[in-house]
Amino acid sequence: MNSKGAILSHAVEIEIPFHDCDPMNVVWHGNYPRYLEVARCELLRLIDYDYLQMNESGYAWPIVDMQIKYVASAVFTQKINVAAYLKEYENRLKIDYVITDAATGQRITKASTTQVAVDLSSKEMQFVSPKVLYHKLTPFLAASNDEKGQ
Repeated sequence: MNSKGAILSHAVEIEIPFHDCDPMNVVWHGNYPRYLEVARCELLRLIDYDYLQMNESGYAWPIVDMQIKYVASAVFTQKINVAAYLKEYENRLKIDYVITDAATGQRITKASTTQVAVDLSSKEMQFVSPKVLYHKLTPFLAASNDEKGQ
């Protein structure tokens, strides 16, 4: 999981709060998806298509698959960087993530999520991403193609 082939990326810094930790001050494994969510929302805000805009456009985008590989432990008060990389958009949203220690760059976790569009009125899963997503991504796709051409 890396930035290679990413259409768009964004990273956030999070300081590990006490309430996310077990009695040994290590982040409980079930909290990592919340960190992914923070980075995913910020990534989607870059294209003005966060969950409120998704809902307004008539689609929900539930996660249908999540893969997480725990490499090291994050601990109470540690600052982490959570980087999100949009890798696919044509038929689904596939986002890869890398969580690293903010001070050292040491990899802590890598993950990926897959989301599919569901029409809110019919409740039917869409096998092709809705046109609204293409519209939101157009400026970024053009920039990505320009960079590849150079």
